Amino acid sequence: MEFCPKCGSRLVPKKTKTGKDATLVMTCLKCGYTKRAPGEKVEPKVVKTIEPNPRQFVAVIGKEEQKLRTLPTVRMECPKCGNNLAYVWQVQTRGADESSTQFLRCTKCSYTFREYS
Repeated sequence: MEFCPKCGSRLVPKKTKTGKDATLVMTCLKCGYTKRAPGEKVEPKVVKTIEPNPRQFVAVIGKEEQKLRTLPTVRMECPKCGNNLAYVWQVQTRGADESSTQFLRCTKCSYTFREYS
């Protein structure tokens, strides 16, 4: 692992083509510094970088999804209308060492309330 002499960032190997020849150079992604890689005739390892998509990990329950009735139900009295059946799900809202928060939504009036464990 090598570091840039200008800014101190890590140098990344990149393949550059000049005509038919391909050479390996070490490039700084921060300031653009480049230098020839030691032993440039050696083929570089192919590295595949996967950028995670933040939207991929976020689940949004919209109005249409709420109507699907796919959540499990429990017998719990709704504080708003007194109905005895509610949908239930859990979310880790605090630290990982603390218990998760249980959310409930009334099947009759759709009032959402929570229960801390």
